[in-house]
Amino acid sequence: MDSMQRSILVMDANQRSALAVTRSLGKHYGTSRLVTADATDSALAGRSRYSCLYLQYPNPVHEPEAFIQWFAANCLHGRFDLVIPTSEITSQLLLMNAQRLPGLPMAFASYTSVMTLADKSNLVKSALQAQVPVPASRFYRNLAELDANDLAYPVVLKPSLSKIFTDHHWISTSVRLLQSPDDFLQVCQTDTYLASHPFMIQEFVRGRGAGLCCLYHQGQPVQFFAHTRLREKPPEGGVSVLSQAAKLDERLKGYAMKLLSSVDWHGVAMVEFRICPDGTPYLMEVNTRFWGSLQLAIDAGVDFPVQLASAFFDEPVVTNHHYRKQQRLRWLMGDLDSLYIFLKQAHPPSAKLKRVLAFCRPRFRHQKHEVNRLSDLKPFWHELKHYLKS
Repeated sequence: MDSMQRSILVMDANQRSALAVTRSLGKHYGTSRLVTADATDSALAGRSRYSCLYLQYPNPVHEPEAFIQWFAANCLHGRFDLVIPTSEITSQLLLMNAQRLPGLPMAFASYTSVMTLADKSNLVKSALQAQVPVPASRFYRNLAELDANDLAYPVVLKPSLSKIFTDHHWISTSVRLLQSPDDFLQVCQTDTYLASHPFMIQEFVRGRGAGLCCLYHQGQPVQFFAHTRLREKPPEGGVSVLSQAAKLDERLKGYAMKLLSSVDWHGVAMVEFRICPDGTPYLMEVNTRFWGSLQLAIDAGVDFPVQLASAFFDEPVVTNHHYRKQQRLRWLMGDLDSLYIFLKQAHPPSAKLKRVLAFCRPRFRHQKHEVNRLSDLKPFWHELKHYLKS
C-alpha cells in the first residue's frame, strides 16, 4: 500500500500525547485518512488541522463493553491500518479483548507483558531481582494488613495499579504523599479501594524526575530518548509541565533495558526515575504507552510516532541518537496549575516570588509550547475553554 494512503486512528484524543501523535503523523502521512476519536463530543487532537475526521465512542471507563462493541463494529476489517490508543484504560481494554478483535492493528506488547510492567508492586519486585534501584518498599494486599503505627512520615502510598478493572467498570487510583497521621486517616476515608486492592508503602525520595523514553520492535531496542523535568504538577513530584531533553544516561538506559527486555517488549514505553541530589536514580514506574511530554522528543528530533508507524508498516525507521539536548517543552496550563499549587503551600515569601518570576520569565530560544502552536491553534482554544470552565 502507498504510504500516503495509510489509514490511522488515534484514540483518546483528549490526551496531550494524542495531539502530539496526530500532529506528527499528519505531517508525515498527510491528513486525508488520519482520524481521531474519544468519548467526548469534541477533543484536543480532534480540533487539530491534521485530523480529517473525529469520531465519538462510548466511554471506556463507564461503558467498557459498549466501547468494545463499538470498536469491533467500526475499526476492524481493514477500516484502519493502524490504531494508536494513548491512555492506559483504552489500550488495556483492547488488549484484554484481543481475541474478540481479530486482526487488531496495534503496535503493543501482549496484555501479559503490559501488565507485568503496569502493576507497580510487581514492577518493584522485578526491579529488585534485576538489581535496579527502587525506593524502600513494603507490600500490602489490602488496608487491613497495614499497621499505621509502623509508618515513619513522610511516605508514599502507591496503589499497585493506576486503573483497576473490576465488575465491568474502572476504578482510578491515586499516588499519595503522606506527611502525617492525619493524611493517612484522610486517605483511608477517601480512597476506599485500598480496603480490597493491593498497594505499596514507599520511602519518599527527594529529587528531580527523569524519564527515559524507548521504542522497541519485537523485543529489540530501536530508539532511546532522555528528558528531565524542570517543573512538575504538583510541584513536589507529578506530571511534567516544563521539561528539557537530556543526554542519555547509560545507567538509566541499562536499567530500562533490563526491565523491557525481560518481557520481550514491543512498542513504546517511558521508564520514570527520580534522581536524588547525590545522583542516585530510583525507579518510579513504567508507562506502557505514549507519555504526556511526547511532543518534547519530537521537537528535539526524535519522532517516536513516525518511528512506531514505520516499524509497524515494515518501512525504514529513521532513528536519531544525536537529538537536540537544549530543547525544552512547556505545558502552559499545567505550569499555571503548578504555580497556583506552589503559592498555596507553606513556602517563604522569597521562594514564592522566585517561583512567580521563573513562571513569567520569557524564553525565546529552544523552547516550545506543547499545545499552543501558531500553525495549529484550535487545540489551544479548545484547552483554554475547558480550563476556564473547570
